[in-house]
Amino acid sequence: MELRITDLLDLSHTMAGEYLSGFSYPWEALDGIKELIISLGGKLSGEEYDEVSPQVWVHKTATVAPTAFLGAPCIIGAETEVRHCAFIRGSALVGKKCVVGNSVELKNVILFDNVQTPHYNYVGDSILGYKSHMGAGSITSNVKSDKTLVTVKNGEERIETGRKKFGAILGDNVEVGCNSVLNPGTILGRRASVYPTSCVRGCVPEDHIFKDKDHIVKRT
Repeated sequence: MELRITDLLDLSHTMAGEYLSGFSYPWEALDGIKELIISLGGKLSGEEYDEVSPQVWVHKTATVAPTAFLGAPCIIGAETEVRHCAFIRGSALVGKKCVVGNSVELKNVILFDNVQTPHYNYVGDSILGYKSHMGAGSITSNVKSDKTLVTVKNGEERIETGRKKFGAILGDNVEVGCNSVLNPGTILGRRASVYPTSCVRGCVPEDHIFKDKDHIVKRT
């Protein structure tokens, strides 16, 4: 499976496109998300965005529930809906027409346009591609239980990321079933699907369905 940014993500669907194009692999971009948001936010038009608190920019067409928490720095894109009790801890770049739902927590993430994290999701140290969707209760686990550095397992290949915190990369149009756990270093290729209640580790190629670790089948 090819793991480069251009194999997984359409960079025209995020404000981070130019930034991401400077890296080969998507996890290499995780360290700079905070600085990226601060840089982008300072250039946003006041006619389109409100800086609702220091380094928190919300598009005028976005909807943010009064019970949601927006931690700095973050950018909320046009026509995005941030629902009740969402907890954006900070360093979250949320694109256009996204859904950040009830009790969802985001931390150090890039959500491309049209991403849906609608119900009880945790997304940390991760990048979610265009039109990707996480079912209710599905999460990215971003730290290994033994606290060692995350390794990406791609078939027989092992890629050392050098990162202690790294959740998942979802390619464009990925579907993650309800109550699934994406373990540290999970990569899902474009149009991949994950069955509900799955425990996923490693890489799922584009146009494949993860049923369980022994049954990853090509979509027909």
